[in-house]
Amino acid sequence: MDAVVQRVRTSWTKKSRGGSEAARRNAVPTACLLPPGLSSALHEAAMRESDSFEPRMQVRDLSAPGTILREVDGLLRVDPPEVSMFAMPRRNRRPPAVRLAPGQWLQWQINYRFVGSCDGAWSYRLETFNILYGPAMPDVFLGVPARCVDERRSLR
Repeated sequence: MDAVVQRVRTSWTKKSRGGSEAARRNAVPTACLLPPGLSSALHEAAMRESDSFEPRMQVRDLSAPGTILREVDGLLRVDPPEVSMFAMPRRNRRPPAVRLAPGQWLQWQINYRFVGSCDGAWSYRLETFNILYGPAMPDVFLGVPARCVDERRSLR
């Protein structure tokens, strides 16, 4: 399967919920340049408040992209990303799968709130999945996607 998935994960705490820290968090990109020559791979970019939102990137194989990808009748079927059973808000109803033609890409965003098991402190995460069906140029995800799915909710 010729597909490239970029998973951009931004994590923060209460510290970055307001003021200048929130402005810094909101300036974090939801797409990054890909390494040159990347094909059929998962490109992960993690940006955490504890690292001053500096991106940590790695390339992995497509065995666990966080969503199910299948080729069906010449299209790439992208099922909704996996959600943590420990995250809020609950998502009992999920959007349907998206089908991409060769050369098209999708941006799927979903956010979460978690409660710490020891201290009860809340933490937050935004995951953005940029998914391309076909060969990738390094700047492919810096443009406008053919399809968008926004599952972001109010996190309180």
